[in-house]
Amino acid sequence: MSDTTRLGVFKTYKLYVGGKFPRSESGRVYEVSDSKGKWLANAPLSSRKDARDAVVAARKAFGGWAGATAYNRGQILYRVAEMLEGRRDQFVREVADAEGLSKSKAAAVVDAAIDRWVWYAGWTDKIAQIVGGANPVAGPYFNLSTPEPTGVVTVVAPQDSSFLGLVSVIAPVIATGNTAVVVASEKSPLPALSLGEVLATSDLPGGVVNILSGKASEMGPHLAAHQDVNAIDLTGATEGDLARDLEIAAADNLKRVLRPRSEDFAESPGTDRMTAFLETKTVWHPTGSLGASGSSY
Repeated sequence: MSDTTRLGVFKTYKLYVGGKFPRSESGRVYEVSDSKGKWLANAPLSSRKDARDAVVAARKAFGGWAGATAYNRGQILYRVAEMLEGRRDQFVREVADAEGLSKSKAAAVVDAAIDRWVWYAGWTDKIAQIVGGANPVAGPYFNLSTPEPTGVVTVVAPQDSSFLGLVSVIAPVIATGNTAVVVASEKSPLPALSLGEVLATSDLPGGVVNILSGKASEMGPHLAAHQDVNAIDLTGATEGDLARDLEIAAADNLKRVLRPRSEDFAESPGTDRMTAFLETKTVWHPTGSLGASGSSY
């Protein structure tokens, strides 16, 4: 016999920083509503201190993540896709509420996002083959160029594509060995905060991805000016002159900047989001032969 007097259990959404789930240090929250104005949950309203903590966590995780084999990173990204598949129904509900979609359309978006994780998982040990290689030089040297991750990347997630767009900007950053501080969509942060729960149980080391909810206009300037952030993706910085202001702040320590652009996240991605946050290291090495005689040492 069912108990009709049972109280509902509302989900408490938290930030995802350093592999843990803190509330905002400020104690602030803000109301998140669906497309029809119905209250869904209270999300943490992240502060400047939360943003700094996320950068510290991302920097701490960078060495181990960048130093992992590309094959291992691919395995972990594929594990994320596995975990998303297991929680598919939850994300369908959250995406439907966030974006005002029917259940069938939300399911198609979630399926596309899971497929996107799998796609990037397959690229982790292949991207070096298309952006690196041997260079022809005049002299008895091998000259090899190889890609390396830029470092800590701040990602301002898309405002309207709360899940597929989110995955499309996070996955390429970490697939190439970077770590990320993500500012989720302000109006639709719940799929991003739930993604943190998936990442925490998918073998991804703590700190590789850190997810903050709140105002990009509040956290963005501090992250753009932060001296320990190496790059910034401005995809979701569409409010007023925010993208311009963040790009100006990012110039202080020569951050790499990916400017916002018009894009359809449902389309098949290219490799440009991976190469946007890669540096090229070129190594010279003697071949062992000296002069025209071909003698060696």
